[in-house]
Amino acid sequence: MSFWTFLQQNRNEMLTLVLQHLNLVLISTSIAVVIGIPTGILLTRKQTLRNPVLGIANVMQTIPSLALFGFLIPLPFIGGIGARTAIVALVLYALLPIIRNTVTGILGVDRNVREAAVAMGMTDRQILWQVELPLAMSVILTGVRVAVVICVGVATIASAVGAGGLGVYIFRGLRDVGNTNLLLAGALPAALMALAADFSLGLLEQRFSVEAKTEKKRASILNKLVLAVIALVLAGGAYGTWRAARSRTHSLAGAARVVVGSKDFTESVLLAEIVGQMLEARGVTVERQFELGGNLPHDALVAGRIDLYPEYTGTAYTAILRHPSITDPRAVYELVKREYAEKFHVEVSPPLGFENTFAILVRGTEARRLKLKTISDAALHARGWRAGFGQDFMSRADGYPGFSKAYGLKFADQPREMDLSLTYIALASNKVDLIAGNSTEGRIAAMDLVQLEDDRRYFPPYEAVYLGRKDSLARVPVLGEVLVKLGNAITTEEMRQLNYEVDANKRGPVEVVREWTKLKGF
Repeated sequence: MSFWTFLQQNRNEMLTLVLQHLNLVLISTSIAVVIGIPTGILLTRKQTLRNPVLGIANVMQTIPSLALFGFLIPLPFIGGIGARTAIVALVLYALLPIIRNTVTGILGVDRNVREAAVAMGMTDRQILWQVELPLAMSVILTGVRVAVVICVGVATIASAVGAGGLGVYIFRGLRDVGNTNLLLAGALPAALMALAADFSLGLLEQRFSVEAKTEKKRASILNKLVLAVIALVLAGGAYGTWRAARSRTHSLAGAARVVVGSKDFTESVLLAEIVGQMLEARGVTVERQFELGGNLPHDALVAGRIDLYPEYTGTAYTAILRHPSITDPRAVYELVKREYAEKFHVEVSPPLGFENTFAILVRGTEARRLKLKTISDAALHARGWRAGFGQDFMSRADGYPGFSKAYGLKFADQPREMDLSLTYIALASNKVDLIAGNSTEGRIAAMDLVQLEDDRRYFPPYEAVYLGRKDSLARVPVLGEVLVKLGNAITTEEMRQLNYEVDANKRGPVEVVREWTKLKGF
């Protein structure tokens, strides 16, 4: 499919994501301006506060965006899932250049000019508004300009907390390696948005430049038009946010409502969509907060921002509860069920009928040539091989460190750490020789990859389940009925096929799930 065809087929979704992205940037930058400029003015009057405040602003910019989202989610009022958390994070990132440039601009006003104003009998307030701010405005606008560009870039990460925006396409494109249309659809509008903001604010900045005032008078009409467009978009975004909040309030009052979350990979989205469609068929209003990165689904569930999401017992057992790995599926399930109820007030659904364990994969040609069936067989050849693993596998307690020790694996080079979706492509194209994928990945058969048996039973069981808040199950009884109905309802082969339909055949999860639920009689 050409990029132009992709845009034509997805123009409605594309427009929605662009408006969401623009909304995030404009609202967060506006708030940062309202906070940052008065703070900068205060720091020019209170020198003792200058270093501490600028130091805190500097620290906020050094925190990685995903980590900052993780800190914000559990916080009341300012945290949660969705646009609010993203806006708070973007405001924090935008404050530093605005505060710093306000301080620099005002302190940079010529001392002789300030002394002349004092000699004329002007008060401090008059000096600020009639002398300092007009002369410093071009420097202050430079800070705003930098802040806007920063926000455009960081807002692409906001999709990890369900805030939408162009990052949705970028993250999808990273998972769907062969689909460059998704990456372009996310990256190009974001880049154009940043360039447009930089250019328009640059024109506005020149208008306030003392040296360029005479030369730039002809640009005043354009500047006014730019400001008018920004004001209109901001007003439209605020109106849309108000309408969405009002609609949500009405849905809460009029019908049962459930917020369903998912992790940021295809299978999790599909499992979340299954529950969403089954609940909607039973008259429940469903809000989808899909494609949340890292441990954000767990944090959001515990904080009450979502009502349920799909998880795996082995992940809950090792990555969340921090227990050492064991191999008994029943023991893992019972312990997870008990501890989640005690620690998080979360109910674990019956197992869905399949496991999605780490799958140690090699190329089919190599497996047949070397007669490889188990991981121990592969360990004999590992010294001449290259390995590639996802970030999750490299960092987890049940991942690479323990795995390599259990099997005595020594590779030719340090394993490459990369996005999980890229590892399949790297293996099939002979860039690496062994990877740790997902056992329900639809591309295993399509790429002629072979899963090796975990003969030393290193990996714990990863039975798929749903995690739901107990208060949500009590509030919406039909939710518990749906979870019971899905117990043992999905086989490994079915899950692989569902994943394959989305990842390989490029079909939408909504359509794929609708067909599956109809086929199953759900």
